[in-house]
Amino acid sequence: MSELSASRRIRAQALASDPQVMGFVLDAPVQAGRTARFEGPEAARASPLAHALFLIRGVVRVEVSEATIWVQKDASADWATLKAAIAAAMRQVLDATDAPLGCEHAASPDTALMQAVHALLDRQVNPSVAAHGGQIAVERVENGTVYLRMSGGCQGCAASSATLRQGVERMLRAALPQIAEIVDVTDHAAGSTPFFARGEGQSPMLNRSVPPGVVRWADGQVVVDPDYLAPRLGLTPDELRDGLRMGSVVGVTETGEGTDAGKTRIVLRSPTRAWAAEVLPDGSAREVPPPQETGVAAEREQALADRVRAYLAALPPSDVPVAYGTIARAMGLWTPGSIRRITAALETTMREDAAADRPFIAVRAVSRARDSLPARGFFDLAIALSRGPKIDEGEAAFLARERAGLDQTLGSRLRAATP
Repeated sequence: MSELSASRRIRAQALASDPQVMGFVLDAPVQAGRTARFEGPEAARASPLAHALFLIRGVVRVEVSEATIWVQKDASADWATLKAAIAAAMRQVLDATDAPLGCEHAASPDTALMQAVHALLDRQVNPSVAAHGGQIAVERVENGTVYLRMSGGCQGCAASSATLRQGVERMLRAALPQIAEIVDVTDHAAGSTPFFARGEGQSPMLNRSVPPGVVRWADGQVVVDPDYLAPRLGLTPDELRDGLRMGSVVGVTETGEGTDAGKTRIVLRSPTRAWAAEVLPDGSAREVPPPQETGVAAEREQALADRVRAYLAALPPSDVPVAYGTIARAMGLWTPGSIRRITAALETTMREDAAADRPFIAVRAVSRARDSLPARGFFDLAIALSRGPKIDEGEAAFLARERAGLDQTLGSRLRAATP
Protein backbone atom coordinates (compact mmCIF):
# COMPACT_ATOMS: atom_id res chain seq x y z
CA MET A 1 0.00 0.00 0.00
CA SER A 2 1.36 3.39 -0.93
CA GLU A 3 2.07 6.11 1.62
CA LEU A 4 -0.80 8.17 0.23
CA SER A 5 -3.19 5.25 0.47
CA ALA A 6 -2.12 4.44 4.01
CA SER A 7 -2.63 8.04 5.15
CA ARG A 8 -6.01 8.59 3.48
CA ARG A 9 -8.69 8.83 6.15
CA ILE A 10 -12.09 7.21 5.60
CA ARG A 11 -14.64 7.27 8.42
CA ALA A 12 -17.59 4.87 8.37
CA GLN A 13 -20.88 6.41 9.53
CA ALA A 14 -23.82 4.06 10.17
CA LEU A 15 -27.31 5.22 9.25
CA ALA A 16 -29.61 4.46 12.18
CA SER A 17 -32.76 4.63 10.04
CA ASP A 18 -31.49 1.93 7.62
CA PRO A 19 -29.04 -0.73 8.83
CA GLN A 20 -28.33 -1.77 5.23
CA VAL A 21 -26.82 1.65 4.36
CA MET A 22 -23.52 3.10 5.55
CA GLY A 23 -21.77 6.33 4.68
CA PHE A 24 -18.01 6.43 4.11
CA VAL A 25 -16.82 9.98 4.76
CA LEU A 26 -13.63 11.28 3.14
CA ASP A 27 -11.57 14.37 3.92
CA ALA A 28 -12.48 16.02 0.59
CA PRO A 29 -15.15 15.70 -2.13
CA VAL A 30 -14.84 12.51 -4.12
CA GLN A 31 -14.81 14.46 -7.40
CA ALA A 32 -15.36 18.22 -7.33
CA GLY A 33 -18.67 19.30 -8.81
CA ARG A 34 -19.96 15.75 -9.25
CA THR A 35 -22.62 13.64 -7.59
CA ALA A 36 -23.62 10.21 -8.77
CA ARG A 37 -25.92 7.28 -8.08
CA PHE A 38 -25.37 3.70 -9.28
CA GLU A 39 -28.08 1.05 -8.94
CA GLY A 40 -26.03 -1.88 -10.23
CA PRO A 41 -22.84 -3.04 -11.96
CA GLU A 42 -24.09 -2.19 -15.45
CA ALA A 43 -24.65 1.46 -14.54
CA ALA A 44 -21.23 1.61 -12.85
CA ARG A 45 -19.01 0.65 -15.78
CA ALA A 46 -18.00 4.25 -16.55
CA SER A 47 -17.04 4.95 -12.92
CA PRO A 48 -13.82 3.33 -11.63
CA LEU A 49 -14.96 3.84 -8.03
CA ALA A 50 -18.44 2.37 -8.43
CA HIS A 51 -17.13 -0.46 -10.60
CA ALA A 52 -14.62 -1.45 -7.90
CA LEU A 53 -17.26 -1.33 -5.18
CA PHE A 54 -19.72 -3.51 -7.10
CA LEU A 55 -17.01 -6.16 -7.44
CA ILE A 56 -17.35 -6.62 -3.67
CA ARG A 57 -19.89 -9.34 -2.93
CA GLY A 58 -22.86 -7.87 -1.06
CA VAL A 59 -22.78 -4.29 -2.42
CA VAL A 60 -26.06 -3.47 -4.21
CA ARG A 61 -26.09 0.33 -4.54
CA VAL A 62 -23.61 3.22 -4.46
CA GLU A 63 -24.34 6.92 -4.14
CA VAL A 64 -21.81 9.75 -3.98
CA SER A 65 -22.55 13.19 -2.54
CA GLU A 66 -19.73 15.63 -1.86
CA ALA A 67 -17.27 13.86 0.47
CA THR A 68 -19.60 11.01 1.41
CA ILE A 69 -19.94 7.68 -0.40
CA TRP A 70 -23.17 5.93 0.59
CA VAL A 71 -23.09 2.16 0.16
CA GLN A 72 -26.10 -0.14 0.45
CA LYS A 73 -25.50 -3.80 1.12
CA ASP A 74 -27.54 -6.92 0.65
CA ALA A 75 -29.45 -7.90 3.80
CA SER A 76 -27.46 -11.15 4.03
CA ALA A 77 -24.08 -9.37 4.03
CA ASP A 78 -22.24 -8.32 7.20
CA TRP A 79 -20.76 -4.85 7.67
CA ALA A 80 -18.03 -6.31 9.88
CA THR A 81 -16.71 -8.09 6.80
CA LEU A 82 -17.60 -5.50 4.18
CA LYS A 83 -16.23 -2.30 5.73
CA ALA A 84 -12.55 -3.15 5.39
CA ALA A 85 -12.96 -4.36 1.80
CA ILE A 86 -14.96 -1.27 0.83
CA ALA A 87 -12.43 1.11 2.40
CA ALA A 88 -9.54 -0.68 0.68
CA ALA A 89 -11.26 -0.47 -2.72
CA MET A 90 -11.97 3.24 -2.19
CA ARG A 91 -8.33 3.97 -1.30
CA GLN A 92 -7.03 2.05 -4.29
CA VAL A 93 -9.26 3.87 -6.79
CA LEU A 94 -8.87 7.33 -5.23
CA ASP A 95 -5.08 6.98 -5.26
CA ALA A 96 -5.07 5.82 -8.88
CA THR A 97 -7.27 8.44 -10.57
CA ASP A 98 -8.50 12.02 -10.28
CA ALA A 99 -11.81 11.03 -11.89
CA PRO A 100 -13.18 8.20 -9.72
CA LEU A 101 -16.72 8.91 -10.96
CA GLY A 102 -15.68 8.88 -14.60
CA CYS A 103 -14.54 11.46 -17.11
CA GLU A 104 -17.95 12.68 -18.25
CA HIS A 105 -18.65 16.37 -18.17
CA ALA A 106 -19.93 17.72 -14.90
CA ALA A 107 -23.60 17.08 -14.33
CA SER A 108 -26.01 19.80 -15.43
CA PRO A 109 -27.93 21.70 -12.74
CA ASP A 110 -31.06 19.70 -13.61
CA THR A 111 -29.18 16.40 -13.32
CA ALA A 112 -27.68 17.38 -9.98
CA LEU A 113 -31.09 18.52 -8.73
CA MET A 114 -32.68 15.26 -9.86
CA GLN A 115 -30.05 13.27 -7.96
CA ALA A 116 -30.57 15.36 -4.84
CA VAL A 117 -34.36 14.94 -4.98
CA HIS A 118 -33.95 11.20 -5.55
CA ALA A 119 -31.70 10.92 -2.49
CA LEU A 120 -34.12 12.87 -0.26
CA LEU A 121 -37.10 10.78 -1.38
CA ASP A 122 -35.19 7.57 -0.73
CA ARG A 123 -34.03 8.54 2.75
CA GLN A 124 -36.80 10.69 4.16
CA VAL A 125 -40.02 9.93 2.30
CA ASN A 126 -40.23 6.44 0.82
CA PRO A 127 -39.46 4.50 4.03
CA SER A 128 -42.72 5.92 5.43
CA VAL A 129 -44.69 5.72 2.17
CA ALA A 130 -43.61 2.09 1.76
CA ALA A 131 -45.57 1.25 4.91
CA HIS A 132 -48.67 2.02 2.84
CA GLY A 133 -47.49 -0.05 -0.12
CA GLY A 134 -46.54 3.01 -2.18
CA GLN A 135 -43.59 4.91 -3.56
CA ILE A 136 -42.84 8.43 -4.81
CA ALA A 137 -40.15 8.83 -7.49
CA VAL A 138 -38.68 11.75 -9.39
CA GLU A 139 -39.33 11.13 -13.08
CA ARG A 140 -37.38 14.06 -14.53
CA VAL A 141 -36.22 17.60 -13.90
CA GLU A 142 -36.47 20.32 -16.54
CA ASN A 143 -35.33 23.90 -15.96
CA GLY A 144 -35.66 23.48 -12.23
CA THR A 145 -39.16 21.96 -12.40
CA VAL A 146 -39.35 18.60 -10.61
CA TYR A 147 -41.80 15.99 -11.95
CA LEU A 148 -42.86 13.40 -9.37
CA ARG A 149 -44.77 10.18 -9.96
CA MET A 150 -46.58 8.13 -7.32
CA SER A 151 -47.02 4.38 -7.63
CA GLY A 152 -48.35 1.44 -5.68
CA GLY A 153 -50.56 2.44 -2.78
CA CYS A 154 -50.03 6.16 -3.49
CA GLN A 155 -51.51 5.95 -7.01
CA GLY A 156 -55.20 6.68 -6.68
CA CYS A 157 -54.90 7.42 -2.96
CA ALA A 158 -57.57 9.85 -1.82
CA ALA A 159 -55.01 11.63 0.37
CA SER A 160 -52.16 11.70 -2.16
CA SER A 161 -52.63 15.37 -3.06
CA ALA A 162 -52.36 16.43 0.58
CA THR A 163 -49.43 14.05 1.05
CA LEU A 164 -47.56 15.64 -1.86
CA ARG A 165 -48.40 19.29 -1.29
CA GLN A 166 -48.33 19.44 2.50
CA GLY A 167 -45.61 16.90 3.23
CA VAL A 168 -43.23 16.01 0.41
CA GLU A 169 -43.24 19.39 -1.31
CA ARG A 170 -42.61 21.25 1.95
CA MET A 171 -39.66 18.99 2.75
CA LEU A 172 -38.14 19.21 -0.74
CA ARG A 173 -38.41 22.98 -0.93
CA ALA A 174 -36.87 23.43 2.51
CA ALA A 175 -33.87 21.28 1.59
CA LEU A 176 -33.55 22.32 -2.08
CA PRO A 177 -34.58 25.96 -2.52
CA GLN A 178 -33.41 25.90 -6.17
CA ILE A 179 -36.58 23.97 -7.10
CA ALA A 180 -38.76 26.16 -9.32
CA GLU A 181 -41.93 24.05 -9.35
CA ILE A 182 -43.10 20.58 -8.32
CA VAL A 183 -45.51 18.77 -10.67
CA ASP A 184 -47.40 15.55 -9.90
CA VAL A 185 -47.58 13.54 -13.14
CA THR A 186 -49.31 10.51 -11.62
CA ASP A 187 -52.35 9.12 -13.44
CA HIS A 188 -54.36 8.62 -10.26
CA ALA A 189 -57.43 7.48 -12.17
CA ALA A 190 -55.48 4.42 -13.36
CA GLY A 191 -54.28 3.35 -9.93
CA SER A 192 -54.62 -0.44 -9.71
CA THR A 193 -54.01 -0.72 -5.97
CA PRO A 194 -55.23 2.52 -4.44
CA PHE A 195 -54.71 2.91 -0.74
CA PHE A 196 -58.36 3.87 -0.29
CA ALA A 197 -60.99 2.18 -2.46
CA ARG A 198 -62.99 4.53 -4.70
CA GLY A 199 -65.83 2.23 -5.65
CA GLU A 200 -67.96 -0.29 -3.83
CA GLY A 201 -66.28 -2.82 -1.62
CA GLN A 202 -63.18 -2.70 0.50
CA SER A 203 -59.58 -2.02 -0.35
CA PRO A 204 -57.55 -5.26 -0.62
CA MET A 205 -55.51 -4.09 2.37
CA LEU A 206 -58.62 -4.30 4.54
CA ASN A 207 -58.66 -8.08 4.17
CA ARG A 208 -55.23 -8.77 5.68
CA SER A 209 -55.90 -10.80 8.78
CA VAL A 210 -53.72 -10.48 11.87
CA PRO A 211 -52.58 -13.90 13.19
CA PRO A 212 -54.43 -15.11 16.30
CA GLY A 213 -52.84 -14.00 19.56
CA VAL A 214 -51.01 -11.01 18.08
CA VAL A 215 -53.70 -8.57 19.25
CA ARG A 216 -55.38 -9.22 22.59
CA TRP A 217 -57.13 -7.49 25.44
CA ALA A 218 -55.44 -7.10 28.84
CA ASP A 219 -56.93 -5.11 31.73
CA GLY A 220 -59.28 -3.32 29.37
CA GLN A 221 -56.51 -2.27 26.95
CA VAL A 222 -55.50 -3.54 23.52
CA VAL A 223 -52.05 -5.16 23.55
CA VAL A 224 -50.07 -5.97 20.37
CA ASP A 225 -47.22 -8.49 20.25
CA PRO A 226 -44.04 -6.36 19.90
CA ASP A 227 -42.29 -9.03 17.82
CA TYR A 228 -45.07 -8.73 15.22
CA LEU A 229 -45.50 -4.96 15.42
CA ALA A 230 -41.86 -3.77 15.54
CA PRO A 231 -40.82 -4.62 11.94
CA ARG A 232 -44.01 -3.04 10.60
CA LEU A 233 -42.91 0.21 12.22
CA GLY A 234 -39.34 -0.16 10.94
CA LEU A 235 -38.00 -0.98 14.43
CA THR A 236 -36.60 -3.83 16.49
CA PRO A 237 -38.67 -5.01 19.48
CA ASP A 238 -36.26 -3.25 21.86
CA GLU A 239 -36.46 -0.02 19.83
CA LEU A 240 -40.24 -0.28 19.91
CA ARG A 241 -40.30 -0.62 23.70
CA ASP A 242 -37.87 2.29 24.10
CA GLY A 243 -39.91 4.38 21.66
CA LEU A 244 -43.14 3.77 23.57
CA ARG A 245 -41.40 4.74 26.80
CA MET A 246 -39.70 7.85 25.39
CA GLY A 247 -42.62 9.04 23.27
CA SER A 248 -41.11 8.57 19.79
CA VAL A 249 -43.69 5.83 19.15
CA VAL A 250 -47.28 6.78 19.91
CA GLY A 251 -50.55 4.91 19.82
CA VAL A 252 -54.23 5.80 19.70
CA THR A 253 -57.20 3.51 20.45
CA GLU A 254 -60.63 4.43 19.02
CA THR A 255 -63.99 2.84 19.84
CA GLY A 256 -66.42 2.38 16.97
CA GLU A 257 -69.85 3.98 16.98
CA GLY A 258 -73.04 3.45 14.99
CA THR A 259 -72.49 0.77 12.34
CA ASP A 260 -68.97 0.25 13.74
CA ALA A 261 -70.19 -0.35 17.29
CA GLY A 262 -68.25 -3.15 18.95
CA LYS A 263 -65.15 -2.57 16.85
CA THR A 264 -61.92 -1.01 18.08
CA ARG A 265 -59.27 0.59 15.90
CA ILE A 266 -55.67 0.95 17.06
CA VAL A 267 -53.13 3.17 15.30
CA LEU A 268 -49.42 3.27 16.12
CA ARG A 269 -46.86 5.60 14.57
CA SER A 270 -43.07 5.55 14.66
CA PRO A 271 -40.98 8.44 13.32
CA THR A 272 -41.03 6.84 9.83
CA ARG A 273 -44.01 4.48 9.59
CA ALA A 274 -47.57 3.88 10.74
CA TRP A 275 -49.61 0.72 11.38
CA ALA A 276 -53.28 0.25 12.19
CA ALA A 277 -55.60 -2.64 12.93
CA GLU A 278 -59.31 -3.09 13.51
CA VAL A 279 -60.31 -5.43 16.36
CA LEU A 280 -63.70 -7.08 15.86
CA PRO A 281 -66.16 -8.02 18.61
CA ASP A 282 -65.11 -11.69 18.43
CA GLY A 283 -61.50 -10.72 19.23
CA SER A 284 -60.13 -11.29 15.72
CA ALA A 285 -58.20 -8.47 14.08
CA ARG A 286 -57.26 -7.31 10.60
CA GLU A 287 -54.83 -4.67 9.38
CA VAL A 288 -56.38 -1.49 7.99
CA PRO A 289 -54.86 1.60 6.31
CA PRO A 290 -53.57 4.07 8.92
CA PRO A 291 -55.38 7.41 8.73
CA GLN A 292 -53.46 10.00 6.75
CA GLU A 293 -52.30 13.30 8.19
CA THR A 294 -54.30 16.12 6.63
CA GLY A 295 -53.13 19.45 5.31
CA VAL A 296 -54.43 21.09 8.48
CA ALA A 297 -52.25 18.76 10.54
CA ALA A 298 -49.20 19.60 8.43
CA GLU A 299 -49.83 23.31 8.90
CA ARG A 300 -50.17 22.75 12.64
CA GLU A 301 -46.83 20.93 12.75
CA GLN A 302 -45.15 23.76 10.80
CA ALA A 303 -46.57 26.22 13.31
CA LEU A 304 -45.11 24.10 16.12
CA ALA A 305 -41.70 24.14 14.40
CA ASP A 306 -41.88 27.94 14.21
CA ARG A 307 -42.73 28.15 17.92
CA VAL A 308 -39.91 25.78 18.85
CA ARG A 309 -37.45 27.88 16.82
CA ALA A 310 -38.55 31.08 18.55
CA TYR A 311 -38.32 29.43 21.97
CA LEU A 312 -34.79 28.10 21.38
CA ALA A 313 -33.58 31.41 19.92
CA ALA A 314 -34.79 33.29 23.01
CA LEU A 315 -33.12 31.00 25.57
CA PRO A 316 -30.43 32.67 27.69
CA PRO A 317 -27.01 30.94 27.59
CA SER A 318 -27.49 29.67 31.15
CA ASP A 319 -30.47 27.55 30.03
CA VAL A 320 -28.71 25.92 27.06
CA PRO A 321 -28.86 23.07 26.21
CA VAL A 322 -32.48 22.21 26.99
CA ALA A 323 -34.09 18.76 27.09
CA TYR A 324 -36.80 17.70 24.65
CA GLY A 325 -39.21 17.21 27.53
CA THR A 326 -38.65 20.76 28.75
CA ILE A 327 -39.38 22.10 25.26
CA ALA A 328 -42.56 20.02 25.09
CA ARG A 329 -43.82 21.45 28.39
CA ALA A 330 -42.94 24.98 27.24
CA MET A 331 -45.08 24.37 24.15
CA GLY A 332 -47.95 23.17 26.33
CA LEU A 333 -47.58 19.52 25.25
CA TRP A 334 -48.14 16.95 28.00
CA THR A 335 -49.84 14.00 26.31
CA PRO A 336 -48.07 10.80 25.14
CA GLY A 337 -46.23 11.41 21.89
CA SER A 338 -45.22 14.97 22.80
CA ILE A 339 -41.50 14.17 22.53
CA ARG A 340 -42.04 12.76 19.04
CA ARG A 341 -43.78 15.98 17.97
CA ILE A 342 -40.89 18.05 19.34
CA THR A 343 -38.22 15.99 17.55
CA ALA A 344 -40.23 16.23 14.30
CA ALA A 345 -40.43 20.01 14.73
CA LEU A 346 -36.69 20.16 15.36
CA GLU A 347 -36.05 18.18 12.16
CA THR A 348 -38.16 20.73 10.27
CA THR A 349 -35.96 23.54 11.62
CA MET A 350 -32.85 21.61 10.54
CA ARG A 351 -34.04 21.35 6.95
CA GLU A 352 -34.89 25.05 6.95
CA ASP A 353 -31.48 25.97 8.42
CA ALA A 354 -29.61 23.79 5.93
CA ALA A 355 -31.50 25.40 3.05
CA ALA A 356 -30.62 28.88 4.39
CA ASP A 357 -26.98 27.88 5.11
CA ARG A 358 -27.14 28.85 8.78
CA PRO A 359 -26.26 26.98 12.00
CA PHE A 360 -28.78 24.45 13.28
CA ILE A 361 -30.99 25.98 15.97
CA ALA A 362 -31.70 22.36 16.96
CA VAL A 363 -28.24 22.04 18.56
CA ARG A 364 -29.74 23.74 21.62
CA ALA A 365 -31.99 20.72 22.24
CA VAL A 366 -30.76 17.45 23.74
CA SER A 367 -32.01 14.05 24.84
CA ARG A 368 -31.75 13.03 28.48
CA ALA A 369 -31.19 9.47 27.27
CA ARG A 370 -27.91 10.34 25.45
CA ASP A 371 -25.88 12.15 28.11
CA SER A 372 -26.94 15.63 26.98
CA LEU A 373 -26.45 14.93 23.28
CA PRO A 374 -29.23 15.25 20.69
CA ALA A 375 -30.96 12.05 19.64
CA ARG A 376 -29.29 9.84 17.03
CA GLY A 377 -31.73 11.09 14.39
CA PHE A 378 -30.24 14.59 14.67
CA PHE A 379 -26.85 13.39 13.45
CA ASP A 380 -28.37 11.16 10.73
CA LEU A 381 -30.33 14.09 9.33
CA ALA A 382 -27.33 16.43 9.57
CA ILE A 383 -25.30 13.96 7.49
CA ALA A 384 -28.14 13.57 4.97
CA LEU A 385 -28.19 17.36 4.63
CA SER A 386 -24.39 17.35 4.06
CA ARG A 387 -23.92 19.24 7.32
CA GLY A 388 -22.71 16.48 9.65
CA PRO A 389 -19.43 16.11 11.57
CA LYS A 390 -16.22 16.63 9.63
CA ILE A 391 -13.58 13.97 9.22
CA ASP A 392 -12.28 12.79 12.62
CA GLU A 393 -14.68 15.19 14.36
CA GLY A 394 -16.71 13.56 17.11
CA GLU A 395 -20.32 14.34 17.91
CA ALA A 396 -19.42 16.58 20.86
CA ALA A 397 -16.92 18.60 18.80
CA PHE A 398 -19.45 18.98 15.99
CA LEU A 399 -22.06 20.26 18.46
CA ALA A 400 -19.58 22.71 19.98
CA ARG A 401 -18.76 24.09 16.52
CA GLU A 402 -22.42 24.43 15.55
CA ARG A 403 -23.32 26.03 18.87
CA ALA A 404 -20.49 28.54 18.55
CA GLY A 405 -21.71 29.52 15.09
CA LEU A 406 -25.29 29.73 16.34
CA ASP A 407 -24.33 31.89 19.31
CA GLN A 408 -22.47 34.24 16.97
CA THR A 409 -25.49 34.44 14.64
CA LEU A 410 -27.95 35.04 17.44
CA GLY A 411 -25.63 37.60 19.05
CA SER A 412 -25.37 39.52 15.78
CA ARG A 413 -29.14 39.65 15.47
CA LEU A 414 -29.47 40.86 19.06
CA ARG A 415 -26.92 43.64 18.51
CA ALA A 416 -28.63 44.68 15.30
CA ALA A 417 -31.98 44.93 17.12
CA THR A 418 -30.57 46.99 20.01
CA PRO A 419 -31.11 50.79 19.57
